[in-house]
Amino acid sequence: MLLLQLPDDVLYHVLSYLDCRSLSRLAQVCRSFCRFVNRDEVWRRTARRCLNTGIGPDGTDIYPHIPLKERVKVSRNWRNGVCRRAVPLKWKTQLLPWLQLDRDVLFLSQAADIGAYRLHQDSGKIHRNPFEIYSGHIGDVCHFVLTDSHLISGGSDGKILVHSRTSNESVELSGHNQEVNCVDSKDGLIISGSRDRTARIWNLTSSCPRDTIHMFDRVWSVAVSPSLSSFVTGTSCCENFSPLRIWDVERKCAMEWEEPHDSTLYCIQTDGNHMIASGSSYYGVVRLWDKRQTKCLQFFQLSSNLASSPVYCLRFSSAHLYAVLATSLHCLDFRLTATCIR
Repeated sequence: MLLLQLPDDVLYHVLSYLDCRSLSRLAQVCRSFCRFVNRDEVWRRTARRCLNTGIGPDGTDIYPHIPLKERVKVSRNWRNGVCRRAVPLKWKTQLLPWLQLDRDVLFLSQAADIGAYRLHQDSGKIHRNPFEIYSGHIGDVCHFVLTDSHLISGGSDGKILVHSRTSNESVELSGHNQEVNCVDSKDGLIISGSRDRTARIWNLTSSCPRDTIHMFDRVWSVAVSPSLSSFVTGTSCCENFSPLRIWDVERKCAMEWEEPHDSTLYCIQTDGNHMIASGSSYYGVVRLWDKRQTKCLQFFQLSSNLASSPVYCLRFSSAHLYAVLATSLHCLDFRLTATCIR
C-alpha cells in the first residue's frame, strides 16, 4: 500500500510526528502530497505548540479564516523577532493614548476623542483618517473598552460614556469625582476604577452605580471574569494595602497579592496559550515572552530616543503588533520577510 492510499485519519496521525521543515519538504514531492499537507488538520498539532497561531489549549481556533500552515510560518517570525517596522500615525502633542483592535478596525484615543481606523486586510496598514469618531468627554480619554454593541470610555473629567456602535446614541454615567483610570465591561456589567480611590459597579441600562467599593488607594486597572462571578482590581501600591485583589459579586475580597517587582508594566496581552506581549514603562520597549520559558524571548525598542515615553497600550493579531507611545502609533508586521529589529 502506498502512503497516500492510507486512510486519512491514519495518515494524519503519521504526519503529526513530522516537524515544520519535514512537512514542507513532503509538500514538494508531488501535487497530491501538497494538497494533503496544506490541510489544517495536518498542522494543528504543530500549531498548538507554536506562538500566536490562534489555537488555544482547548483546541479553539480564533483565526479560522487563515490557513494553519501560514500561521505556523508567521509564528517562527514572532519567535525569531523577524518583522517590518512602521509608524503609521504621529501627533505633535504628547498624549496618554489607548487602543483596541477589533478584527479589521483599530480604535485609538487621542485627547478627548476616539477614532476608528480601518486596517488593510492584506498589509495591516492603517488608513490615515478615521471613518468614525467617538467624542463627548470634556477632558482626555484615560481608558476605553469594546463590546459587541458598545464602546465604553472613562475620562479625566470623572465621567463614563457608553457609546452605541450601531447608532449615534451615547449615555453618560456619573459617580466618580476624579479621573476614571480604567474600565471593563461584559454582558451588560461595567466595572470602573478611579483616582478617587473607589471601584464602582454599573449596569449598562442604569445611569447610577449599583455598588461602590472603597479601595483606600488609586485604582489603575480592573478586569471582569468571563463568568461575571468576580472581578480583579489593581491599585497604585502607595498605601499599606495589597495592590492586586479579586472580588466576588458580593463585594468581598476573595484573594489578594503583594507586588514583587519594582518595574512597571504599562500593558500586557496574551494569545490565550503560550505567548505574552508586554509594554514597558521605560524607553518604549515591547517584550515577547514564552510562558514555557523563564527569560524574555524577544524585545523591540520602538523609539530611538532614550528619553521616550512608556508603551501605553499594545494589541496584536495573528501577524501584526500595534503599540502606542506618547506621540506615535507603531506597527510591527511579522508576516513579511524582513530584517530583524531590536
